[in-house]
Amino acid sequence: MNQEQMIIRRIRPSDDPFIAAIVRANLERFHLDIPGTAYFDPELDHLSQYYQLSPGQRAYFILEDDKGQVAGGVGIAEFDGFEKCAELQKLYLTDAWKGKGYGSKLMETALEYARSAGYERVYLETHINLQTALCLYEKFGFQCLERPETAIHSTMDRFYLKELQEEIK
Repeated sequence: MNQEQMIIRRIRPSDDPFIAAIVRANLERFHLDIPGTAYFDPELDHLSQYYQLSPGQRAYFILEDDKGQVAGGVGIAEFDGFEKCAELQKLYLTDAWKGKGYGSKLMETALEYARSAGYERVYLETHINLQTALCLYEKFGFQCLERPETAIHSTMDRFYLKELQEEIK
């Protein structure tokens, strides 16, 4: 079986409606199209603008197939809850691209960007309904923690932190 061709690149304004639709479709599937989730984030329909506001601290990466179709994405942005901390944001794929290792590729890209931007740790918020995502986060060494006071999404019930300097030897 041939491995599908994929490209990971920075988000462009033309990607905004496609990645917003992917995020919303995933949240709907898991009954998380409710207030207190990324479904209602004010920047969701304009992610390219949000990430371009602070280019040294934020980035959103798009996964695209060889036909130029948006298949998923992941973001990194500053997070004030912990010192020198970024937040992993909106890691979602279309169903056709799930289970093929592309979530891991996006995670690697996001973590490398976080390191290069000078972050020492990465935080994320998720939900128990997203079991596949929980497995991915734990595979990458994220540790579960109590809900921080600075949590953004009120509906999320799982919180993780990863120390980046542990991997630098």
